[in-house]
Amino acid sequence: MDEQKLEADIKAAADKAAAAATKWAGKDWGKRDVKVRAGGGGIYFVGFVGAAIYYVSNATDFWMGVLGILKAMVWPGFLVYEALSKLGA
Repeated sequence: MDEQKLEADIKAAADKAAAAATKWAGKDWGKRDVKVRAGGGGIYFVGFVGAAIYYVSNATDFWMGVLGILKAMVWPGFLVYEALSKLGA
């Protein structure tokens, strides 16, 4: 008698889990309204690599190379600052 009750409980739990999984898998999750927008990540990465190569190749010691890597991360800020200062803004 105990085995039958245990089997019935297991079957009920499995049916409940299967129903929950089916409900979860059938959810919309808002994916219909997703639009693909290309960012500038690839261009920024190429610029980062170029700037890193430039700064590291001109470094005189290890710590200047580390500083060069950090500068390569923020090179767009340098570019905008210089451009605005040349324009007199």
